[in-house]
Amino acid sequence: QLQLVESGGGLVQSGGSLRLSCAASGFTGYSFENYAIGWFRRVPGKEREGVSSISMSGRTTKYADSVKGRFTISKDDAKNTVYLQMNSLKPEDTGNYYCGASRVWGVPHLEYEYDYWGQGTQVTVSS
Repeated sequence: QLQLVESGGGLVQSGGSLRLSCAASGFTGYSFENYAIGWFRRVPGKEREGVSSISMSGRTTKYADSVKGRFTISKDDAKNTVYLQMNSLKPEDTGNYYCGASRVWGVPHLEYEYDYWGQGTQVTVSS
């Protein structure tokens, strides 16, 4: 069973940066190169939001309009890890960030397209 573990969350001031990591293990049948990875965030009182996703090859990425130009997703197949570099953080970026793995071709950005999920890491941006 594929397992995903997020790390890198924390408390940061507005305008600061964080880098989240999503490390995968427990591959059966398919290697990390065969999964697209997406980041989502959950904020109490709001709908869950797809933040960013990256294709299996790592060559194609997608971002929510709210994070374009500030967040960068990248994939390191050698380390079985996807990173989300978050710059110019805003208080509205506060939430629980979790990653998912998908076998859907392209850059899946909807939750139902994902089969495996991590537990999440909390990001809190103070004003």
